Amino acid sequence: MASDTPKALTVFQVTTLVKEYIEEGFPELLVEGEISNYVDHSSGHIYFTLKDDKSQLACTLWKWQRQALRFKPADGQKVIVGGSLKVYEKMGRYQLNVMSIRPSGLGDLQLAFEQLKKRLAEEGLFDQERKKTLPAYPETVGIVTSESAAALRDIVRVAWRRNPCVRLVLIPAQVQGDGAAEDIARAIREFNEWGEADLLIVGRGGGSLEDLWAFNEEVLARAIAESEIPIVSAVGHETDFTIADFVADLRAPTPSAAVEMAIPSRDDLILQIKGCSDSIATQLKHSVESAKERLKRLSGSYVFTRPQSMVENFSQRLDDVVKFMDAAWVRKLEKAKAALGQSSASLTLLNPLGVLGRGYSITRRNGTIVSDSSHFIAGEELETVLHKGKIISEVKKVINESADKL
Repeated sequence: MASDTPKALTVFQVTTLVKEYIEEGFPELLVEGEISNYVDHSSGHIYFTLKDDKSQLACTLWKWQRQALRFKPADGQKVIVGGSLKVYEKMGRYQLNVMSIRPSGLGDLQLAFEQLKKRLAEEGLFDQERKKTLPAYPETVGIVTSESAAALRDIVRVAWRRNPCVRLVLIPAQVQGDGAAEDIARAIREFNEWGEADLLIVGRGGGSLEDLWAFNEEVLARAIAESEIPIVSAVGHETDFTIADFVADLRAPTPSAAVEMAIPSRDDLILQIKGCSDSIATQLKHSVESAKERLKRLSGSYVFTRPQSMVENFSQRLDDVVKFMDAAWVRKLEKAKAALGQSSASLTLLNPLGVLGRGYSITRRNGTIVSDSSHFIAGEELETVLHKGKIISEVKKVINESADKL
C-alpha cells in the first residue's frame, strides 16, 4: 500500500524551482528606490541595496557593465535601476542583476556633469590664476575638431577674413560618440609635442547634451589643464557651459566667435599701424620745425654775426691771463729766493764751524766735543780745532770756573 506522505524536497531543489520561476518570470524590469550600503569592490563589481520605506532589494552591477554608468552612484541617491532578477543558489537569495542606472528626477548626464564639475573645481582646475593669456598676435593657430564639421569651415572662413597671414593647422579628431573625448585629448597632446602653435581652438558646432558630451568628460578636462599652449574652448552652444569651457583659458560661445577673439583683424592692425605712422610723422615734422626755429635763432646770435670780434676778444683775454700768470710766477720766485737767503743765513749762524773764522776753536776729547773743564784731568791729551788746522796738546792744569770770570 502506497504512502500518502508527500516526498520531501532538498533545499537545493526548492531553490532551483524558485530560481526558474523568478528568472523566467522577471527577465527584465525597472525598479525605483534609494541606494544604500553602496560598495565599490576591488574586484570591479558594485554591490548595493535598493530600498523604499517598506522593503529592500539586493543589487549587483558586474564590472563588465560599468561602462553603462555616466555618473557615480552613492548612498542616498534615488535612482531607477534596470535589470533582471536572479537567484543566488548558495545563499537562497534573490537579487537584481543591474544593467542600467539613472537618477530618478535628474538626468544621469546632468548628474555626472555636476559631480565632475564640483570635483574639478575643488582641485582648482577652474581657477582664474592658472589660466594662460592668449598671445596678442598669433602666427600659427592649431585647430582640433572634425575635419568634416561645419565648424571647421566657419573657422577657416572667419580666420581668412580677419587675417589671411595667420597659419591654420588642423589635427582632426572625433567630436561625438564613444572615444571622442580621448581623441580630442590626443590631438591636444600632439599639438603640445609639436610645439609650433601659438594657441589652440578646440570645439565643434552645437547639438544636444548627448552630442556634446565628449566636452564634459574628465580625460579631456585633464588634457586641457595640462596643455602648455593656451586653449580657446569653442563648443557651439551660447547659453550652456561644458566642463571644457570651465577649464580652458578662454571660452567662446561658437567656433566663429573663437576666431574673432583669438585672431586680430588685419584691417584693424593696418589702421593701428597707420595711426602710429601718422603720429610719428607728426612728431618728426614738429621736431624738424623746432630745430629750424632754433637754428634761425642761433644764426642771428652774436657768435655768428661777429665771429672775428669774438675771436679777438677771446685772444685778448688769453693774453691778459698769460701776463697775469707770468707776473704771479715772478712774484712767487722772488719770494722763494728771499726765503731761501734767510734760511741760508740762519744755517750759517747755526753752523758751529762758522765761528772758527772769528777766532774761536772747538776742543774734543776722544773725538767728543767738551764744554766743561771739570771733564778733564792733568796729563790728558786734547784735540783743538781752529779755523785753519788743529792742535794736539796735553792738559797741565784744570781751573773749574765759568767763562765770565776768566
